[in-house]
Amino acid sequence: MNRLFSKRVMIFALLSILLVALAACANGGDGGEAASPSPAAEQGAAEADRGPDSSPAPDGSPASDGEQAQEGKRIVKHAMGEKELTGTPVKVVTLFQGATDSALLLGVQPAGAVESWIEQPWYHYIRDQMEGVTNLGSENQPNLEAITLLKPDVIIASKTRHEKIYDQLDAIAPTVMTEEVHIWRDSLAITAAALNKQEEEQAFLQEWEQKIAEFKEKMGDRLSETEVAVVDFRSDHVRIVYTGFAALVLDELGISRPDNQKGEEWGVKLTSSEHIPQMNADIIFDQTSLGRDDGRLDLRNSWMSHPLWANLRAVQNGKVFEVDTAVWNNGSGPIAATLMVEDLFEYLEVLE
Repeated sequence: MNRLFSKRVMIFALLSILLVALAACANGGDGGEAASPSPAAEQGAAEADRGPDSSPAPDGSPASDGEQAQEGKRIVKHAMGEKELTGTPVKVVTLFQGATDSALLLGVQPAGAVESWIEQPWYHYIRDQMEGVTNLGSENQPNLEAITLLKPDVIIASKTRHEKIYDQLDAIAPTVMTEEVHIWRDSLAITAAALNKQEEEQAFLQEWEQKIAEFKEKMGDRLSETEVAVVDFRSDHVRIVYTGFAALVLDELGISRPDNQKGEEWGVKLTSSEHIPQMNADIIFDQTSLGRDDGRLDLRNSWMSHPLWANLRAVQNGKVFEVDTAVWNNGSGPIAATLMVEDLFEYLEVLE
């Protein structure tokens, strides 16, 4: 499969990280922390102590604690209101997976990030970009003491996960939040606004739109003729996915799903193998997490051995595909979306 699109994204991100690191060295940055190429902002408990008016010394000397890389104020609207930010943050903390993915896409390695849901500490698809990043623990309960010790310039979080600790986070560093964790465009937008990386965001989105247009053009009539299902085996049930990260990407590409697999809710749980016919589709994408030893693989094997499974169109046509759940479900950022699109080019046999 042609991975040119993904490679461009990865190269873009890595080059940006390198440029930030080189710039920090030129300004006397401390190379002792891979994720912190320049001195951190000294954060007070109150926003007035965060130095929103700070700027590099007029003689060009390195910025002191509390100062950020570039001058210039901006207002960032987010799920908890508005936040005034100054310049380009250097030391960044990301508290959900989509924010970490987005920061890396924009060329910024977080100083600290919450660990991945699987493949700890970091998903394999981003692991080579996360060396030296401080593990801040669970996304549902990040380590506030560790965040404080990092002295970040900005924190990127989500209202879904962190609304109750917003004031604590905002006392550590200016904090912006998305509403949800799985809407990758929102995660990218709030991360780009917080990091002063809107130009990089727009460059990526332009390439993204071109890729989506190419996919639709080459699929042609097959877009309306092909129905796909996304399933996820758990220890005591099977899920048919209606909404979420994967569904958003499928919808952008114009890929259809069966009428019984659409809805505003997240999806449906199937608790008995007699409900296997509800999974019927031309293509089935199986995003089961294969690395968890909790009984889900036993249930998966049992259902896939059932006579009703053999009657599914996708099974009869050899169109059941195991996909990387870290990419299709957990990552929920623009890099994951890019890799998912590349998978779809391959599985739907779209020639690039």
